[in-house]
Amino acid sequence: MRLKKHYSSREVAALTGLSARQMRWWDAHRMVTALIPSHRTEAGGFTERRYSPMDVYELLALAELQRRGFSARTIRRLLDVLRDRFQLRLYEAIWGGSLTLLTDDHEIYARTARGEFFNLLRDPEQPLLVLGVERDLQELNERGRKRKRAPKRRPTA
Repeated sequence: MRLKKHYSSREVAALTGLSARQMRWWDAHRMVTALIPSHRTEAGGFTERRYSPMDVYELLALAELQRRGFSARTIRRLLDVLRDRFQLRLYEAIWGGSLTLLTDDHEIYARTARGEFFNLLRDPEQPLLVLGVERDLQELNERGRKRKRAPKRRPTA
């Protein structure tokens, strides 16, 4: 993907699979705010929101979390913990930051550069003792692999 200075809502929706309504909701709840917000035009309409490349990466991660079954409340908690506990944005935690985010599709963990593990959703202040479980976790930025759904089986009579 070639990076641009900013992306329209339509471009972001095409890249992430999110609907414009979801992006507006996340913007309204300050989970990921647009670089250039929508505003009323002289003709009475509205302009499209514009997102920075960092916003696009964060929205890709949020879309992946949502596809994995994490609720908006859980995602909000993750963003708050990253900001308050680690002084990081989601973008910094996923792409080249001092943390590696891992998930087992039930919890979200952080591994620091020093090798400490934290459960970000349950007790982000308490380091975890991890014994041989890391291979069962997936890095959050491994979004390239899409899961194939099994075909629905029709009942046989």
